[in-house]
Order: sequence, then structure tokens, then C-alpha cells
Amino acid sequence: MSQLRSFAYLVQFAFQRLALVVFALAALALTGASVMAALGLWNWVSLDLQYAGAPVEDAGMYAQIALTVLAVGLCFFLPTNRRIMQLETSHRQFNVGMQDVARAYGAVHAADRAETFQMSSEFDSVRERLAYLRDHPDLSTLEPAVLEMAAQMSHVARDLAEVYSDEKLARARSFLTQRQEEVELFNSRLNQAKGISTEMKHWLHEVELEESVAVAQLERLRDEMREIMPELGLERVVPTEAPANRRPDPTSIDNIVIDLPPKAAE
Repeated sequence: MSQLRSFAYLVQFAFQRLALVVFALAALALTGASVMAALGLWNWVSLDLQYAGAPVEDAGMYAQIALTVLAVGLCFFLPTNRRIMQLETSHRQFNVGMQDVARAYGAVHAADRAETFQMSSEFDSVRERLAYLRDHPDLSTLEPAVLEMAAQMSHVARDLAEVYSDEKLARARSFLTQRQEEVELFNSRLNQAKGISTEMKHWLHEVELEESVAVAQLERLRDEMREIMPELGLERVVPTEAPANRRPDPTSIDNIVIDLPPKAAE
């Protein structure tokens, strides 16, 4: 991808320079031809042109003069265009340089996170990183200034590499993985508890419903028994109230009246 981009920049650069040369030569040729025609050394360009049905005299001369003025006017924009192209070229070179620095810094920073470098002093640390970059197979084509800049940047960011080292990141990822597994286990147990709670509620509702049905049946059975007890000749105990000036004796049977229902005629 980078090679294709470089080729596109090269083609653009060549065509821009070619366009500048063509504009300059065209302006110079038209100016020379117009001056020679004005001095009578050359003929003006002949052009058959009509306007409102009538032929326009000296139409070729007017057209040649207009093209000459246009070409000369465009030449005044060539220096501005040249400065713009110079700025684009310098900006492109700066981008390429920064990309190389970023690539070299990424490689040495990754090695620093893997605790490859052991030197503590600034000089030894930069030299160790620079030696690593020079021996790197993917960075052998970079300029020494780029490698030196990347080594210095890596030395400045050594504390950052220590904090975010590969070992610490692996330990943090392992811890987060365990926490995630614990959360998933807790969620599964929570879902299981919710299912059990729902089942118990449904079971309790069924038991209460069965109890209410049983109580209703018992009450209905009692009502039926009360209706058929007199017909069966069973007695009923009717309590009576004791006099106000007499203390009730629980052992006495005077306060109980036996109500005998009438028997059916034989």
C-alpha cells in the first residue's frame, strides 16, 4: 500500500511539473507569435466568424490576442502554484518521516513493555534501544536520525512501558477474566434461585387453593350434617343461662337441657 502511494505521488509530481512547462511554453509561443504579427513579420491567425449573420472582420487577430493575454495571465499564477507544490512536497516528506518514527517507536516500545532493556542510565538506555532498532529486521532501511529519535522517545516513555508491561497486562486480563467468570456463575445461580422461587410460589398457590377447596367442602359437609341430624334422632345440647344470684357449678347438670327431637311415627 505504501509503495502504491509513493508511485501515485511520483506520477502526480511529474504531471505537475509537465503542466508548468507546457503552460510556460504556450504563453511564450503565443506572445512571440502575437508580437511578430503586430510587427508585420507574421500573419495573424485567420478565423471565419459571424455575428448576427454578418462576418466579423479580423476575428482571428482578436482570438489570437485573447489567447495570448490568457496565457500570459496564467503565467502569473505559476509561482504561486510552485510554492504550493513545494509545501505539499515538504508536508509529504514530513508525514513520511513521522510515519517512520512512529513505526520505529512502536517496535522499541513493544520490546520495552516485554522488559527487554535493563539499563537505567539515560546514555546506556538510549544506546541499548538504538542497538535494538539497528538489529531489527523491519527497520534496517530507516535513517539513523529516525532510529535515534525513536530510541530517545522510548527512553522518555520507559515509565509508561513499565506500568503497561506485558506481564502486568496479562495479569490484569487474567483477573478480569476470573471476575467475568464469577459474574457469569453468580448470574447462573441467580437465575436458578429465581426459578426455584417461582416454582415455590406456584406450589404454595396450589396448596392454598387445595386447602380452601377442602375447607369449603368441610363447611358444606357440616351444614349437611346439621340438616340430617334431627332426622336421625340425634340429641342436641342446648346450654341455659344460670340465675344471676347463683354461681354456676360446672359439675352440675341443671344448666344443661337435653333437647330430644320428636321421633317419627311408627
